[in-house]
Amino acid sequence: MSRFARLFERFRPVRARDSGDISRGPEEQRWLVAGLGNPGEQYRRSRHNAGFMVARRLASKSGAELSRRKFNGIYAEIHLDSVSAILLMPQTFYNRSGECVVAMLGYFKIPSERLIVVHDEMDLRIGQLRIKRGGSDAGNRDVRSIIESLDTPEFVRVRVGIGHREGAGDDINYLLKPLTDEEITAMEAIFDRAADAVMAVIRQGLERAMNLYNQRA
Repeated sequence: MSRFARLFERFRPVRARDSGDISRGPEEQRWLVAGLGNPGEQYRRSRHNAGFMVARRLASKSGAELSRRKFNGIYAEIHLDSVSAILLMPQTFYNRSGECVVAMLGYFKIPSERLIVVHDEMDLRIGQLRIKRGGSDAGNRDVRSIIESLDTPEFVRVRVGIGHREGAGDDINYLLKPLTDEEITAMEAIFDRAADAVMAVIRQGLERAMNLYNQRA
């Protein structure tokens, strides 16, 4: 039995006991959208928290509040037409998000095919998005953590372009340094577009969403 399957079994009794939690509809109508980032006010405005910013944008667009806590994550439920999605911001720091993601999938019995991971991507310029399913982690340690925790790479990724640093320098500093007000304003459009891309995957399917958003911005 895979690690993912074992987690399904592990969380079944907990799910039955916690009747006061989120209302649960049919399994086939629920997705998990995990926006990646680092917890803490010092990282709130960093490029590495693009996934968190998109998750917050999705919550705002849907009138939801990211306030519930479970498995070292902050989450909320949103409804998109006839389907629902759990929005998740793991609080386990960037290279350990797989622990939180796999626990939430197991608890809510959501298969990895209906997992959407939103994360920053330095290899895309600011304003670009790329949607894909599967593939390698491309050096992203948090995506690697999720792949290893799930024992599969077969989930959807929404990659949010943050561009490269200018000139020689430290990638970590570029990723973690707080954005200025001007930089935040300049990136508002891509956060909105990434949120719309996530909703397109859920509402219209992966292929249609890729056709719409995997283009030059």
